[in-house]
Amino acid sequence: MFEGERFTVAQPCTNDEFFDVIDREKQQIDCLILQDGQMLPQLINWLQAQATLLPAIILDAEAQDGATTPPPNQTPATVLYHTAEIRVSLAGQTQMAEQVEAAIAAFLKLSPSCQLPNAPSTADDPEDRLTTQNFLMLQQQRLTDKLKARLGYLGVYYKRNPKDFLRHLSPRDRHTLMAQVRKDYRAIILTYFDGDAELNQRVDNFVNLMFFADVPVAQIVEIHMELMDEFSKQLKLEGRSEEILLDYRLTLIDAIAHLCEMYRRAVPRE
Repeated sequence: MFEGERFTVAQPCTNDEFFDVIDREKQQIDCLILQDGQMLPQLINWLQAQATLLPAIILDAEAQDGATTPPPNQTPATVLYHTAEIRVSLAGQTQMAEQVEAAIAAFLKLSPSCQLPNAPSTADDPEDRLTTQNFLMLQQQRLTDKLKARLGYLGVYYKRNPKDFLRHLSPRDRHTLMAQVRKDYRAIILTYFDGDAELNQRVDNFVNLMFFADVPVAQIVEIHMELMDEFSKQLKLEGRSEEILLDYRLTLIDAIAHLCEMYRRAVPRE
């Protein structure tokens, strides 16, 4: 199911063992993997009674290949634990590491106002609704803080939305994004040797934009070369030497180094 040493897996064999693991390790559990079946409702009722919400994967023999989550703001009859649960076919266990990442990402985006099937509260009781919202937000914050503390930037990785990736954007949105990338990089180039107090922040913002949009490093190189060509033509028109442009290789190296470090610290190790 899992390869390498990226995860520590606990496999309780009975309900009592499951309850004991949850009680002892609640603060260390990143994701639950549950088998759909007759006993599952009992486990989920216990979890909700204990005010324990965690990312969850449900292995479902009838699920289609891959992982699926219910539509947002909707609680279909098939939802058992919460609306961010991931349903995975038995065949999908071969990609369980990716499914765990998807479950964590979905859980971190779960709305505090979401409906919880069979939750220990009633929809007509504002105090009970507030209790449900509070324990959800506390679990989300606890998980986010734990990821940041234990895994460095890994919590950031889980917040990336593939829909925002450059390769998944429409042609119009892709053009808009790359125009912004080019504008930001140009601003870095123009202030790189000026002692600008905001330079580091500019570089950080640029790297974040590249990271969350999953823009290839080659795109930075291409933009850099285009700008150098543009500046070279301007210098020639002014009768000035273009050798100064060689210094801006440091800018390119700096930007790529920051981006590579972001990926090194954020992307989960296989």
